[in-house]
Amino acid sequence: MNVASGLRQVMTSPAAFSETLLPDYRFRPYQAEVADQLARAMSPDQRSTAREFAAVFSRQAGKDELLAQLCAWLLVRHSRSGGQIVIALPTFDPQGLIARDRLIARLQSRRVQALGATPRIRDGRVVQVGRATAHFVSASPTANARGLTASLLLVANEAQDIDPQRWDAVFAPMAASTNAPTLFMGTIWTSDTLLSRQLEHFRQLEQRDDLRRRYLVTWRTVARDLPAYGAYVERQIAALGADHPFIRSEYELIPLDGDGGLFPPSRQSQMRGDHAPLLRARADETYALLLDVAGEEEDAADPGKPYRADAKRDSTALTVVRVLTGEAMPRYEVVRRYLWTGVRHTALHSQIVDLARNVWRASALVVDSTGIGAGLGSFLRETLGNRIVIPFVFSQSSKSKLGWDFLGLIDSGRFKDYATDGTRASDLESTELARIYWRQVEACRYQVRPGPDRLLTWSVPDARTHDDLLISAALAARLDEHDWRSRMARGR
Repeated sequence: MNVASGLRQVMTSPAAFSETLLPDYRFRPYQAEVADQLARAMSPDQRSTAREFAAVFSRQAGKDELLAQLCAWLLVRHSRSGGQIVIALPTFDPQGLIARDRLIARLQSRRVQALGATPRIRDGRVVQVGRATAHFVSASPTANARGLTASLLLVANEAQDIDPQRWDAVFAPMAASTNAPTLFMGTIWTSDTLLSRQLEHFRQLEQRDDLRRRYLVTWRTVARDLPAYGAYVERQIAALGADHPFIRSEYELIPLDGDGGLFPPSRQSQMRGDHAPLLRARADETYALLLDVAGEEEDAADPGKPYRADAKRDSTALTVVRVLTGEAMPRYEVVRRYLWTGVRHTALHSQIVDLARNVWRASALVVDSTGIGAGLGSFLRETLGNRIVIPFVFSQSSKSKLGWDFLGLIDSGRFKDYATDGTRASDLESTELARIYWRQVEACRYQVRPGPDRLLTWSVPDARTHDDLLISAALAARLDEHDWRSRMARGR
């Protein structure tokens, strides 16, 4: 192959461009396939074909590298004729800056420079090669991104975090006058994101005209070309469970249904154990207490008053778990529950101290120290000591993390609830509290908010059902951060 024909192939194929000019970053086979298919659809003689596409890769599989080299190829190819690429991201700093710098680094490689394709930066947001430019812009609601025209390519990167209405109003028109191709990239998350909306739209179009618009690369596809990546994901699946939302969305590319329950029947079955509840600690076993604190009433409540399911206020809930080791991570088995409604915190303090010291010999006590719980948590810390009491303050972000971590415990088989048959007198209380708990589990709903933090909001919307026992159980996830080594006894 002579030099002229070789350069012609390089300028025709992004995969050849990557292989020839960027050998240190050459595309893996699955990247090369997607890049060349996109390039064929974007060529001038393919104006009658599909002009909108989605390229979705599993987490850390090279999506951003694909975009950088695709943009580098376009800029070099059109450096004489000119044209504009517009890349929209949820933020310019840091996401836009990172993407801009990756593009510049590829354009500054020695072999690309040999073509005379010298890049320069304009206004901090524009990468220019000859007469061709790539504009990096923020899609945040407060950013001023109007006035640009995309003639070579319009990109929505991390499209799951871009507001669909803002995209439709501000960015989609940028390709209207040029019929420039549009590429949506990102991570599968919930079904109400811009990315999921486009994927569903493209799926329907594909059924009508058989023109491919979706390029989905799961972790299994990546693993065929990169075995180390496959081994990493398999370890993640072993740790979190195959049904964990992170695994399903970011590696299997399955959207999460935010309108459904956080604990579907399949997850509930994983939560159920076959061990019996206990009345007190057994010798040579380790236990932890998990306390979700509710308000107290002005008048002393009757401690013998039965729990009312239709009460309008949450109760203070205490979950006792047996901590088992012998594996890489501890496992937690629920063995007892307690529930108090309207009881003064001074009375609760004495009772919880007795339960921790004398009934369960607790090695750890996680305490909801938010708002009204701060005082009780402080008293318990003074009485039982900082080595025992672990405060947990609820906020939007901390509850989100607790929810994700709790799902990780469940899906990896490290959280199990007790089983009761309800026939033994000693089991009646445990059976009733278990019934209330499972009702809360079934009623829990969730949403994953757009944005890089993936905030998980989860609660029981029915005010009559409450979520106190569920929140108490979820505090088990906080125990993974506790250092058990010097104080843990052997489990059963």
